[in-house]
Amino acid sequence: MTADQVFQIANPIALLGWIILAAGIVFKKPLWRDVIAGQVFPIFLSFVYTALIIFFWSKAEGGFDSLANVQKLFTYQWAALAGWVHYLAFDLFMGANIAKRIMDGGFSRLFLIALLPVTFLFGPIGYFGFQIVLVAFQKVRAV
Repeated sequence: MTADQVFQIANPIALLGWIILAAGIVFKKPLWRDVIAGQVFPIFLSFVYTALIIFFWSKAEGGFDSLANVQKLFTYQWAALAGWVHYLAFDLFMGANIAKRIMDGGFSRLFLIALLPVTFLFGPIGYFGFQIVLVAFQKVRAV
């Protein structure tokens, strides 16, 4: 199997996880949201990531000690793929965690309309937005 073939498999799997997450929110199915999208899919993607690291990490040049070495590391297609699968796993995990905390915390699901697409595309920005929502509501509830 080539790196491109693994990429072509991993992307739709992650997207399916996001669709299940959205369905779990819309239909109020915590099992879909928390377990399937929040655990099963990220665990599977984490397994793929682990396999990529085990089989290909030692073949890559570069490292994490400088930006130039990070750039060199990600010129090796298997390392770039591992990095991408890392993003897929953690962004989905974070999106499911945000959804769970919003829903379980009694916040409006409308916050998820903004937070989840941003988390899907730019994971840490979605998490940052979620933290802003938490802080804002702590202040509102304290008044």
